[in-house]
Amino acid sequence: MTKNSANSARPRGLVQVKSSRADKQEKTRRALLQAAIDIVGDEGYSAATVGKITSCADVANGTFYNYFDSQQDIFDQLLPFLGDQLTAHIRAQVDESLAGVARDRARFVAYFDFCRKNPSFLRVLNEAEVFAPSAYRQHVVAMYEGYLHGLERSAVKHEITGYDREELAPVVFMLMGIRSYMTMLYQYNYVGRSALSIETMADIYEKLLTVGLFKKGR
Repeated sequence: MTKNSANSARPRGLVQVKSSRADKQEKTRRALLQAAIDIVGDEGYSAATVGKITSCADVANGTFYNYFDSQQDIFDQLLPFLGDQLTAHIRAQVDESLAGVARDRARFVAYFDFCRKNPSFLRVLNEAEVFAPSAYRQHVVAMYEGYLHGLERSAVKHEITGYDREELAPVVFMLMGIRSYMTMLYQYNYVGRSALSIETMADIYEKLLTVGLFKKGR
């Protein structure tokens, strides 16, 4: 029997059933993750019990353990799950033709646009350092490596000058820190003033990158 005839002899219904079952399982897994994300976003990790997660996802308690070993297991998967969505969102929003400051500004805007559309993300991220430290470190390293690769590429194209390769790593953490603390201004209104729009924050960010703060000769 040839390979083609063997494939044609395979029951189509069985393949469809397996595909349908896999789709249903993935849908349930994602529903549990999203339920946990929503609860953490509203109440924090400490409130995200297995019972509350399954109730929010509208599945039986026992179903949870078909997908996750424990409450900690799902905690450890929340930030990577959201991190993948964040990376995909930024890639989709940033025009590949952009370069230099324009590209970094676009990435900045895309980041805050993701935060706007996914309000639970920041609490999942901020509390993960305590409740899911391995996931938190994984997320930070992934963001750092991606950002560093981008700056190194800009340096090769001479969009960035005056920095040695070894200096770019600290610069990455400085820029990541700007994003991190500006989320407090954007979402939490820590300083008791009217919230700034994403575009206004991006204007200030771009100004800092291009003009600097203590520019000589001003």
